[in-house]
Amino acid sequence: MKRKSVVNRTLLAIAGIILLGAGLLILAGGFDLYRRWRMTPPDGWPLTAPAQVLLSEADRTRWTGEGWWWPAAIAVLAIIVLLALWWLLAQLRRSRPGPLTVGEASAVDGVELREGALSDALAADARRLSGVSQARARMTGSSRHPEADVDITLSPAAEPGPVLQELYDGPLERARLSTGRDLTARAHLRATPHKARRAD
Repeated sequence: MKRKSVVNRTLLAIAGIILLGAGLLILAGGFDLYRRWRMTPPDGWPLTAPAQVLLSEADRTRWTGEGWWWPAAIAVLAIIVLLALWWLLAQLRRSRPGPLTVGEASAVDGVELREGALSDALAADARRLSGVSQARARMTGSSRHPEADVDITLSPAAEPGPVLQELYDGPLERARLSTGRDLTARAHLRATPHKARRAD
């Protein structure tokens, strides 16, 4: 799993847990569930009855007379806004390498290979391997460190080990040689669904 996906799922899980807990707390107080179910909430527990508010007037005005209150509140809000903007820009950042220069820094100027063309060529080359019924490829990573994700559907009689070895020695090696780059690759194998044979 990509690092960006892990971070996104973690942040969404934390935000979901906080929002779910807050919603359940508000519903429990609003519907007076503590009294109906004869439950005794802990001391200082907020929203235990429909008439209560989350923050009392004393809580809301406790720090307004202090000189540090407004700078601290503004600083916290500014940090939250900056973190939200950082997260948004991270989502918009390109997760594909874009056009790739052929070879290293000493390559001929202006010679580029589009990521889609390389993906299509890699997938077409992988489809020719024995034991492969279908193959798809897409490029990820950055322009300096491109990566290939190859999805391969095996034919019913194929064995994964030999297919992976052929993929490494064939299509991936040819892609490395043709681009002059050290291409990192991940292969995802799946079997072709087929009916079980009946033995009489």
